Amino acid sequence: MTSEPHAIGWLRSDISGERQQWDEARIRIMAHRLGYDLRKTVVFGPWTDRPVHRLRVLISRLALDAVIVPSVEHFDGGHVPAELVAVADVITVSPENTYARYAAGNLPERFEA
Repeated sequence: MTSEPHAIGWLRSDISGERQQWDEARIRIMAHRLGYDLRKTVVFGPWTDRPVHRLRVLISRLALDAVIVPSVEHFDGGHVPAELVAVADVITVSPENTYARYAAGNLPERFEA
């Protein structure tokens, strides 16, 4: 068992466009730099139904700690969904930012009174 936290990369192909390979590389670089075990990069398109719900399912099934995205533009409305931050940290590559679930008050069970 590794002590590294687990993450997935995520992007929307219609937002990345011709930069998709570059965005995927930036996700890998960010994961490595921050010490995450990047399990995979998931690519959704504009046709993907309920993308945030699908991400939440992946987070649960893979026991992930974080989702790394190229930018907030990959989310509808250009905002990180609170329902996603409730279950995992969301890290944006550009600008570099972390939306931490624990900062939102969701402490892991071992820290709860």
